[in-house]
Amino acid sequence: MAILELDLIDETEKLSNDASLLVADILEFAASYLKLDEGTEMSVTFMDNSGIQEINREYRGKDAPTDVISFALEEQGEDEMPIIFEEDMMPRNLGDIIISTERAAEQAEEYGHSFDRELGFLAVHGLLHLLGYDHMEKEEEKEMFGLQKEVLDAYGLKR
Repeated sequence: MAILELDLIDETEKLSNDASLLVADILEFAASYLKLDEGTEMSVTFMDNSGIQEINREYRGKDAPTDVISFALEEQGEDEMPIIFEEDMMPRNLGDIIISTERAAEQAEEYGHSFDRELGFLAVHGLLHLLGYDHMEKEEEKEMFGLQKEVLDAYGLKR
């Protein structure tokens, strides 16, 4: 049985079925590896550089395309009350990951590895952000990137 209830949305209408299946598979693997609860929900939207730049500008104040943005539903903002759900009341919804397939292709070429490897890397990176990991501080970065490498290596998605 699948752990994730995953919605994949290809706004580019250019992503291959194989690439979509890879993202779904690696996220399912990561969910199992990280021992997430069955029925955990999330979405991944694929878009181009201009689409992600618009979101980056609107939500992060950065007027440039980026590779991946995560919107964690469980993240508590400043001055927000925590949302507490009864166990078994509703499935856990982690939030949304947005990936620029254009930027993924550019970075794959820049780093000298495959588009699939970059797409898998960005998907796992986004998932870890949804789970509360970050890389703003040196120790956080070490923890997040170490776990990210561990998941990708266990999956077999290497450079």
